[in-house]
Amino acid sequence: MLDKLQALKERFEEVGQLIILPESMSDMGKYAKLTKEYKDLEKVVEAYDEYELILQNIDSSKEILEKEKDPDFREMAKSELDELRERKDSMEEHLKQLLIPKDPNDSKDCILEIRGGTGGDEAAIFAGDLFRMYQRFCEMQGWKLTVLDLTFGSAGGYKEIIATVSGADVYGMLKYESGVHRVQRVPATESQGRVHTSAASVAVLPEMDEVEVHLDMNDIRKDTYCSSGPGGQSVNTTYSAVRLTHNPTGLVVTCQDEKSQIKNFEKALKVLRSRLYEIELAKHNESVGAQRKSMVGSGDRSDKIRTYNYPQSRVTDHRINKTVYNLPEVMDGNIEEFISALRLAENLEKMQNSGLEE
Repeated sequence: MLDKLQALKERFEEVGQLIILPESMSDMGKYAKLTKEYKDLEKVVEAYDEYELILQNIDSSKEILEKEKDPDFREMAKSELDELRERKDSMEEHLKQLLIPKDPNDSKDCILEIRGGTGGDEAAIFAGDLFRMYQRFCEMQGWKLTVLDLTFGSAGGYKEIIATVSGADVYGMLKYESGVHRVQRVPATESQGRVHTSAASVAVLPEMDEVEVHLDMNDIRKDTYCSSGPGGQSVNTTYSAVRLTHNPTGLVVTCQDEKSQIKNFEKALKVLRSRLYEIELAKHNESVGAQRKSMVGSGDRSDKIRTYNYPQSRVTDHRINKTVYNLPEVMDGNIEEFISALRLAENLEKMQNSGLEE
């Protein structure tokens, strides 16, 4: 661990020199990247400096105990040594946490996509329930959620709904929600009271900017059409809604949230960048093999991650085998217990993979 810390300290000093070079300051993309790296490393280096000071003080206290004959001085040194050893243990745990490999996207805003899956009308209704759950969770966190596009289900809910979420550590928390969510309950349309199983898929994508994902506008076809939805003077009267088609991949993104065509175009570009990033990330994950697939935060939208059983008021997360019996509270946005447990499980796994766990 000390070798890793020393290497990071040397890199911190190197980045500090690189930031002030004229060629770095003239390239905004490079400058922003270096500044972020400097701030991230600064936290580790400050903790490492404090840890080294504790080690020095421990050596000093030991030296006093070896040489000092006065019983009062010896007692003071022994008391200080005990305290320093406790601080050393605590700081070592803190440093291990800081050395856990970070996902560079954790601090980003995100795109939240929910789609009804198997189960017909009931799946769309469940997709609506999930959206409300995330809406309430975002309110609790003080985040801003903005709907970009939606398609209503014939019996309620949504066949598909896409939104952006902005705030502090948004992707770092919501990324664990990517995957297939399964519901077991008696649908409102069921006359004989039988429990049905339906599913909805959730995809959480980090919002990428132009520097991180370059788009060639020659590869994009832009179509405009009248927005649809409840009320408003612009609905069905102006061509404000935007549909973007990325010709190389066939990806299609629509946005009709804003009255302005320009704003809808900008938001649609953000979604397109995020989806293209997801495709590249999936290729990378496949290339690194099983290690990445084992991560609880892999975000594979094809994995069944959670079951919501209404008759038993039970919610089970299959990745960490965690079950709670407070389904109404969970559906009202109280999902932080799951997110905290998933984050802890992923951090422990990362510590093991990086050799930090003894």
